[in-house]
Amino acid sequence: MIKNHLKLAWRNLRRNRIQSFINIAGLSVGLSVALLIGLWVWEEYTFDRQFENYSSIARVMQNQTFNGDIQTWDGQAKQLGPELRQTYGNQFKHVIMTSWPGDHLLSFENKRLVKSGNYMEPGITDMLQLKMISGSRAGLTDPHSILLSRSVAESYFADADPLNRILLIDNKLPVKVTGVYEDLPLNSSFGNLGFIAPWELMINSDSVYKRLTWGNSWFQVLVQVSGRATMSQVSENIKYAKLRRVLKEDDDARFKPELFLHPMSRWHLYYGFENGVNSGGRIQYVRIFSIVGIFVLLLACINFMNLSTARSEKRAKEVGVLKTIGSLRSQLAIRFFSESLLVTAIAFLLALLLTQIALPFFNTIAVKNIKIPWGNSWFWLTGTGFVILTGIIAGLYPALYLSSFRPVKVLKGTFKAGYFAVVPRKLLIVLQFSITVLLIVGTVVIFQQIRFAKERPVGYSREGLVTVPIKSAELWKHYEAYRDALSRTGTIQSLAASESPVTAAWVTNSGFDWEGKNPGMQDEFSTVRISQEFGETVNWKIKEGRDFSKAFPSDSTGFVINEAAAKYMGLKHPVGAVMKWGDNGSFKIIGVVNDMVLQSPYTPVRQMIFYLGSNRNDQRLNFLTIRVRPSVSMKAALAAIETVTRKYDPVNPFEYHFVDDEYATKFEAEQRIGTLTGIFTGLAIFISCLGLFGLAAFMAEQRIKEIGIRKVLGASVLGLCRLLSKEFVFLVAIAVLVAIPVSWYYMNAWLHQYQYRVGLSVWNFVLAGIGMVMISLLSTSYQVFKAAIVNPVKSLRTE
Repeated sequence: MIKNHLKLAWRNLRRNRIQSFINIAGLSVGLSVALLIGLWVWEEYTFDRQFENYSSIARVMQNQTFNGDIQTWDGQAKQLGPELRQTYGNQFKHVIMTSWPGDHLLSFENKRLVKSGNYMEPGITDMLQLKMISGSRAGLTDPHSILLSRSVAESYFADADPLNRILLIDNKLPVKVTGVYEDLPLNSSFGNLGFIAPWELMINSDSVYKRLTWGNSWFQVLVQVSGRATMSQVSENIKYAKLRRVLKEDDDARFKPELFLHPMSRWHLYYGFENGVNSGGRIQYVRIFSIVGIFVLLLACINFMNLSTARSEKRAKEVGVLKTIGSLRSQLAIRFFSESLLVTAIAFLLALLLTQIALPFFNTIAVKNIKIPWGNSWFWLTGTGFVILTGIIAGLYPALYLSSFRPVKVLKGTFKAGYFAVVPRKLLIVLQFSITVLLIVGTVVIFQQIRFAKERPVGYSREGLVTVPIKSAELWKHYEAYRDALSRTGTIQSLAASESPVTAAWVTNSGFDWEGKNPGMQDEFSTVRISQEFGETVNWKIKEGRDFSKAFPSDSTGFVINEAAAKYMGLKHPVGAVMKWGDNGSFKIIGVVNDMVLQSPYTPVRQMIFYLGSNRNDQRLNFLTIRVRPSVSMKAALAAIETVTRKYDPVNPFEYHFVDDEYATKFEAEQRIGTLTGIFTGLAIFISCLGLFGLAAFMAEQRIKEIGIRKVLGASVLGLCRLLSKEFVFLVAIAVLVAIPVSWYYMNAWLHQYQYRVGLSVWNFVLAGIGMVMISLLSTSYQVFKAAIVNPVKSLRTE
């Protein structure tokens, strides 16, 4: 019987090719979008879950209070690890001090490659349950050892045994390979961990580390909670661990530091904090994508149901004949359900094909490595469940409603589809286009916000600026000669050094004092150590006073501050004011510059202080900023810069970054979301228009005799087109009116997460509404015009 039902369903699909194509195409596109988004969402939610100790691993974070405003940091002092082990040791299985991950030059014989790695305490190998290929997890106990990932080991030694080979880290730290571990999953916080070196090796490599106090939050502390304690209990227990120590040592006690544990389960999706409270993070993008996926799939299902119910009314006589010859209502219901399930199954298989084709493009935009989990039983169960559910919902109307007709009424031709059939279809059209308008407005607002932030004045000129990281102490010893050699190439206009790139400000400091400062004020400034030529090179704008100059030796104790700092300090005439900086002495403000956007372009500029490095050999000036002459091609300039740099630093690979590109990375997350949302919105419009096209064809066919009579009575083609289009335009207009307040509410809420944001314009909604009406007219125009020009002789002919 099932075989016969499927045969009949297949024949019906072939007989109504246009309707079948529209149904299958719309549903398969919607399913494909839902699959892509579903796989992306699953990838996000399963981030870090590959680790066996996932539920018990956490990062120690701290809240500090500045003038009533709570700031949350993930950096910690080097003393915290030993303090937690000594005082709270029974509550932790592991307490791991670790540096921040970064790129380092690894050298073996003549092979020098830059690899990403980290300095960590030995317990990290057990905490992450590293899968060792050779050597053992205990290899890090040797302070001059290194563990390599499989891919890094292969890049140096191919198939040879790497154990006990000697490598050099950053040309200064010899280490012995004591183990090789399996590459950690890319879908994890340690996906790029190419090597692990001992924490002790880093701490002993520079005398600077030995002078660090509780006030220097330079490192990370990772912990694994013991099985005897819960995460929340331990978090509460360690709350004042740092405060008790800084009270004794009078180091940052005024900021009232409070520690807490941030579980690994929240690292990826819930990294944002606002005034000390976890306010979200990447989870907002997961929610946006999830909503978009549900909406697009809902549009496809609405199309499917609308077209299925509309077409099923034409089959009333078929139902009447079948019931007359003895078909039971249950048999008719099964027949209609079979057709719906067949269409949904075909659409699902086609969606799998579309998804497989689209994945490379999707992965490029989303920066992922997502694959369809062909071997995952849950994937197939979910897909099968969806096919069955959608097929049942779409077939519900014809199966229950049409199978209830009385044969006599149907066969006499007195059957008319009532409000039960028409009103739900109209409501679904309104819902469908309301969702589409909401997606259009959302996409437009996202791109407006990105453009608004991109066009924000940054306070300096990015054009022609190149950043070159300095990795060699030898270069600093010959800095003057290096700078002169670059100048003689004739390709550069100016050159400056700083401790962070132009697009970032990594260091904050406190403990400043100045005349008129509120005694209870807890100050904090972003501080940037620079060379004298920095302002000239980046072309910052002096608002008051002057720039640093070689003509003034006293500038070694001078500050240049930004406008935000002058306002923060309450100084109407800041030039000449003296600031005391703890044990560093007194500094005079020599100039005020326009605010420069060095941090997030979506937040107000922070108060900043620029000051000179202590001398030309100050190795904390780790970045060169070079302005290339406008008359010189960038290719020629980079070649000249590389030649000179290699002369003074022949060991490290030459590396450079365009400041324009570095600034653009600040918009990557929003740009990615905007691009993908825009693509999915385009597909949503396509699906909606496809459904409208099908309904217009059905309506034109249903009213063919009415059109013929009107033409005989003198109606024009234009008048008929207006008559037939009026209903669809009316429904779309209602959808626009419904969508406007909803889209305004949600997009306004989304924008409020940004302190520096674009305003919502009424034109966003007006243009979206007009656009949607125009699109609906274009979608129906072909079918409407086709019906309007039919010869009335043909349309009025009976049987």
